[in-house]
Amino acid sequence: MKRKLTMFLALFFIGIGVVVAQTQVRGTVVDNTGEPLIGVTIQVKGTTQGTITDFDGNFNLSAPAGGTLVVSYVGFETQEVPVSANVNIVLGTDTELLDEVIVVAYGTSTRGTFTGSAGVVDSERLEMRQISNVSNALSGNVAGVQILSNDGQPGSSATVRIRGVGSINAEMDPLYVVDGIPFDGDLSSLNPSDIASMTVLKDAASTALYGARGANGIIMITTKQGKGASTINFEARYGVNSRSLRNYDVLTSPKNYIEQSYQAIYNAGIYNLGYDPVRANRYANQRITSETEGGSGYTIYTVPEGELLIGKNGMLNPGAVFGYNDGDYFYTPDNWADEPFSNNPRQEYNISISGGNERGNHYISFGYLNDEGVVSNSGFERFSTRFNGDFKVKEWLKVGANMNYNFSDSRFSDENTATSSSGNAFFIANYVAPIYPIYVRNGSDQQIALLNGKTMYDYGDGQSTNFSRSFMSIANPAGDLMFGMTNYAMDVLNSSWYAELTPLEGLTLTARYGLNVNNRKLSDLGNAYMGQSSSYGGTAYQQLNRYYGFNQQYLAHYNYELDHLNNFDITVGYDEYSYSNQMLYASGQNLYNPESYYVSNAIDNLRGGGTLNEYSTRGIISRLNYSHDNKYFGNIAYRRDASSRFHPDNRWGNFWSASGAWIMSDEDFLDSASWLNMLKLKASFGQQGNDNIGNYYAWLDQFRMTGADGVFADGALIYKGNADLSWETSTSYNLGFDYAMFNNTLSGSLEYFGRKSGDMLYNKPTAGSLGYTSIPMNIGSMTNSGIELDVNWNALNTRDINWDVYFNATSIKNKINELHPDLEGKMIDGTRIYEEGESMYRMYLAEYGGVNAETGMAQYWATDDAGERYLTDDHAVAQNHRIATEDLLAKVYGGFGTSITAYGFDAGIQFAYQLGGKIFDSGYQRLMHSGTSSSAGMNWHKDIYNAWTPENTNTDVPRLNASDRFASSTSTRFLVSSNYLSLNSVSLGYTIPVQKLASVDINRLRVYVVAENVGVLTSRKGLDPRQSYISATTARYTPIRSVSGGVSLTF
Repeated sequence: MKRKLTMFLALFFIGIGVVVAQTQVRGTVVDNTGEPLIGVTIQVKGTTQGTITDFDGNFNLSAPAGGTLVVSYVGFETQEVPVSANVNIVLGTDTELLDEVIVVAYGTSTRGTFTGSAGVVDSERLEMRQISNVSNALSGNVAGVQILSNDGQPGSSATVRIRGVGSINAEMDPLYVVDGIPFDGDLSSLNPSDIASMTVLKDAASTALYGARGANGIIMITTKQGKGASTINFEARYGVNSRSLRNYDVLTSPKNYIEQSYQAIYNAGIYNLGYDPVRANRYANQRITSETEGGSGYTIYTVPEGELLIGKNGMLNPGAVFGYNDGDYFYTPDNWADEPFSNNPRQEYNISISGGNERGNHYISFGYLNDEGVVSNSGFERFSTRFNGDFKVKEWLKVGANMNYNFSDSRFSDENTATSSSGNAFFIANYVAPIYPIYVRNGSDQQIALLNGKTMYDYGDGQSTNFSRSFMSIANPAGDLMFGMTNYAMDVLNSSWYAELTPLEGLTLTARYGLNVNNRKLSDLGNAYMGQSSSYGGTAYQQLNRYYGFNQQYLAHYNYELDHLNNFDITVGYDEYSYSNQMLYASGQNLYNPESYYVSNAIDNLRGGGTLNEYSTRGIISRLNYSHDNKYFGNIAYRRDASSRFHPDNRWGNFWSASGAWIMSDEDFLDSASWLNMLKLKASFGQQGNDNIGNYYAWLDQFRMTGADGVFADGALIYKGNADLSWETSTSYNLGFDYAMFNNTLSGSLEYFGRKSGDMLYNKPTAGSLGYTSIPMNIGSMTNSGIELDVNWNALNTRDINWDVYFNATSIKNKINELHPDLEGKMIDGTRIYEEGESMYRMYLAEYGGVNAETGMAQYWATDDAGERYLTDDHAVAQNHRIATEDLLAKVYGGFGTSITAYGFDAGIQFAYQLGGKIFDSGYQRLMHSGTSSSAGMNWHKDIYNAWTPENTNTDVPRLNASDRFASSTSTRFLVSSNYLSLNSVSLGYTIPVQKLASVDINRLRVYVVAENVGVLTSRKGLDPRQSYISATTARYTPIRSVSGGVSLTF
């Protein structure tokens, strides 16, 4: 009993000691001006115990006596203070522009010591965006980066170009690196909510160490890591999608369309057939509902017996009744512009758990996204999870892993990006005349007909009903979307792991591995009930792809300081990358079950096949960083690179870079410039290689396997290789200033850059008589040069208000220096022309000469044998006298925006823009036809109202005439300004004061509204210059505007 009592008393006094050892700490955190700081992290060093400051900068927590508090806040210097009952802390402003960490190739740097060119998009800007694919986050945010998108389908990737296009034929996509490992998976598999920052590396000094894969710039994606006290973050968004870009200003009235169509046929009778007005009137009335000579193929008006649909005045018969019944079916137009589309919901949910201390950290997240787009059965659904963790096993050993699993299901069809496909809902809906039905209607009751309980769609094929549509017969995307099915599913595993060994002071050895596995399944079901596929009994197609990428990196990093003034940072290493793509496919027709896409369900035309492609690179890496007195910096990097795309004799290339920087503001001669916080001069020069010509075995002749009955035949040549093919080289330079002034409230950079691509990879066209149509080769050189300006302004920063503004601008010029000698200084490829001394962004077109005021016919310029120019209405003749257009590339592009927080409210707005270029508006060209048979049933732009007539001769719109072949032929007529102003995003939120949440154990609660892809202003309604550098059309999946409300909580 005595022993038990002794133990009890001992434990009691130990407990008393522990309680006594705990100190209740109360304190306030302010900045240098005395303004309270909200949300500062206060953590007990060596533990996960901590808190954050409230609205007035106050905090309260228990901490062990003799302990240490770590006080940290973004933009301010981290402090460590001893535990005491009352603590008043003043945080000094971090020299953030010098000490801000930048993620670079094979490591990190600080902005002050960084000698290259980079732009950073941090988590605050990312949180303002509502995107399904991370590639869209860069639009307008980084100088030198241009985002092009010709596909608005949910989850689709944008085209990213960094400082222009450096090659005529080779691939120009940047390399994506996620947490230090090159990423070759699908960008839609990355959850934007998991991303902490995106860093764009733009010059050779920044990208050279990644060799060939980094030749077009690098986008370094850093995912979130745990730190400080354990926290739980939850975010939910729910909203609605709508079309961000409406169609061109087309005719919407059936009456107006039919009258214009009549005029085209009538004019053909007058001007081409020589009819008098009475006969031309009857001729046009006979043809207007036929399938020939400009007619639509449909009748949608009922006229009194013995009367004509269109009178001699060219107007619709006043007695005509809308709708037509042929006894079997009733015909009345439907609204193709709205019927296939709907404002569908978008919902997104993310939860994460994170935390860390000196020994390790963790970040775990789960996400769900369901974006249903604006077309039925075209949505994108994603389930994602991520684990990031680091652990210091010993003082000399650190290990970590980063794993991301993703499953996505995308119900879309590539048809919606094929600009003339019968399955493209946007092409049909945006260009079809407003006279056609979408549905089949019974003649008896005029109601939509049903087939086996299913809605019947009118395919305009003469089988759905008794009429055949002139425009896109056998097509009805609304029906295909309902009864067909395209499913694109992905299982994606992105993972990396590393071990970091520090055997000696200053020496770090790292082994890092990355694995990307992407299993894709494409399933396509062709409508067995009606339309084109129904004639085969329905179609089934299945395709399986397995993409496998494995990265290995072995690095030795040594840092040595001499005399506290000279610092040497040496990196040597080896990396290796292996990639494979396996594909299997099968197809069949005549389905037993018309709603199953499995090929085993088909009995006719069963086919199948498979392919395997493999690719690998090897690289030997070295880099030396030197700094003196933290004012003068130098960098030399070298990589010996090998690519399997080239013959073994040509596989290895040597690439390098050199750069330097000088912090001028630290010099004595600038001591008097107290307003200048930082001024850095930087310069870089280097050379990289590009191997991406498209074909994985470009040095080999490739043949199609043929034969039968056990006997192999000589295979047909399908690709002509070139054993002499070698590296395309890219020589880059960069010269610029980084600056900060007025107490770091105004900062940014100004840079002049250039990139010369030599031995450009190109598939040179050849005569078909050779047995192949092109051969890969190295030809000529090209230069891109320009200026970038980046400005960031903290316009106001007080206790209650913080207002930031940013602006960036880029101007690029392109010039082809040299082409292959066989080309004699010029190469023409369709409507494109490539010529030495000129920009590659030029078209080769017939020159429009306006409208002949006497005849109303379109005219084009030509040149006779004497060199005199003359006008002709024969476009075929003008094609022999085409001209090269001016440089179409925009003179300047960039973005700007602002964000403000005030009294708990926050708001942000972000724009992208482009000025000074031109683009070929192929969508408008389609809508300005003259009514010929090839264009019959296609809608018109309202500009057609200004077409030439004998009474309207002063116009640049040719006459309507169903026999005029060249009224809307490809020419300079359809070049238009590519200027645009895009409102990318708008957000508005409110954060509940911390003190009001204390009772429910919530550290932060924010409610908000965010709108993405709000709208775009262009030179013509319907035109979207963001699609490409050269041409644009509305025959693609439209950009989506998403407006959502959300809530974000931190526990």
